[in-house]
Amino acid sequence: MATIHSVEILWEDLIGAFTSGQLDTAYYLDRLTGEIFSVPSTSENSEVRQQLNSNGERFLEIPPFDYRSERQIVAEFVAEITDSELRNLLQSLLTGKRPFGKVEDILAFYPHEEERFALLKDQFLSRRLKNWMEENNLITADAVLHGTKHI
Repeated sequence: MATIHSVEILWEDLIGAFTSGQLDTAYYLDRLTGEIFSVPSTSENSEVRQQLNSNGERFLEIPPFDYRSERQIVAEFVAEITDSELRNLLQSLLTGKRPFGKVEDILAFYPHEEERFALLKDQFLSRRLKNWMEENNLITADAVLHGTKHI
């Protein structure tokens, strides 16, 4: 029979780790203490790596917000755009054609679409975080109290 182990996880720290685009840093959640900490990906510190590997159930690696995740969000967003000029600009960006630029830079000229993109990105990250928490049997105290899995 599984037991419930209650720890406090700072939501802001978890969101920060989840949305970090730093690919040279790996973030971990300590299931026992609720602490979120980072380790340089290039770290050769064998003691830290040994601890992480030997306590695989205790430490969960938090998946990085990488280029692939960003492209997935942009692709979903582009599919919903009705403005053909903006859609063409962003499709060119996705395929690597000129003009090069960042999504945020292009959307700065389209305030309404910029707002929609921010909302879509937040929704994507919320779904991703919720799925990760469910996959790793992490639930909030509120969910335990009410017998549901609300995030």
